[in-house]
Amino acid sequence: MNTAGLEQLAREAANFVDLQWTLVIRALQTVAPLAQGRLLDVGCGEKPYLNIFLPHVTQYVGVEHEASFKETQSSTRGLGPDVLYDGKRLPFADGEFDTVLSVQTLEHTPEPQALIREMARVLHPRGRLLLTAPFSFRLHEEPHDYFRYSPHGLRALCAEAGLVVERCNPLGHFWSLLGHKLNSYLALRVGRAGGLAQRLNKLGHEGKQRARPRYWALPFVAVGMTTVSVAAKVLDRVAPDESESLGYLIVARHRG
Repeated sequence: MNTAGLEQLAREAANFVDLQWTLVIRALQTVAPLAQGRLLDVGCGEKPYLNIFLPHVTQYVGVEHEASFKETQSSTRGLGPDVLYDGKRLPFADGEFDTVLSVQTLEHTPEPQALIREMARVLHPRGRLLLTAPFSFRLHEEPHDYFRYSPHGLRALCAEAGLVVERCNPLGHFWSLLGHKLNSYLALRVGRAGGLAQRLNKLGHEGKQRARPRYWALPFVAVGMTTVSVAAKVLDRVAPDESESLGYLIVARHRG
C-alpha cells in the first residue's frame, strides 16, 4: 500500500474512534436532505461537511471570522472559507441563503445571540438553519472558547432571533460523552498524538500541536481508544441516558 493509502486508512481509523466526529457526521447526514438552494456554512473551517451537502444544494459558501481563523491550523491547509468577516455582521444581504449551516461554531463567539440573529437575518423566510453546538466538551481553540449549550438554551437563542425549532436532537448520550472524554485523554495526554492527528486533517480548529508523540505508547492508546469507542456505541444503544450528551443538533426556521 502506498503512502496515500496508508494515510487514508489512518484517517478512517481516527474518525472511527473519534466519537464526536462520528455523531456529528451521522446527524448531518440525517438532516442534509433538508438543505436546498444556496447554503452558507458559518464557521466553515476547511469545509469538512462539503460532500455531505453538495448533492442537495446549488451553491456552498463558507464564511469565517478572520481574526480567530488565522490562529488555527485550518488556515494553513486544504479548502478554506470563501469569505472572511469581522465577527460582527455577516457580509451578505437579508434572506440571501436558503440554508444556513453552523457546526460546532457557536461556542467560539462571545456574543452567541448576535450570531444567531445574523444567521436568521441572512436566511430566506422559507429556509432552514441547521446548527450543532456542544453541551459537554473539553476546552479547545483557546482563548476563543466561551460557552456550552443545553437544548433549552439553544431554543431560547433561536426564539429571540425569530426562529422556531423543528428538531432538537442529542449528539450521543452518557456513554458517548464518557467515551469521548476517555479517548481525548488517551490521545492527547497519554499518547500526545495531537500533532499526528493534525497531519490527518483533524484538530484543524486548534493551533499547531508541538508536543512530540509518545510513539512507544501509541499501540496501547490505539487499542484502548478502539475498545472504548466500540463499547460506548453499544452502551448508548442498550442503556441510553438522555440527560447527558456531547451536544445537540438544531433544525430551525423562521416563525410564521
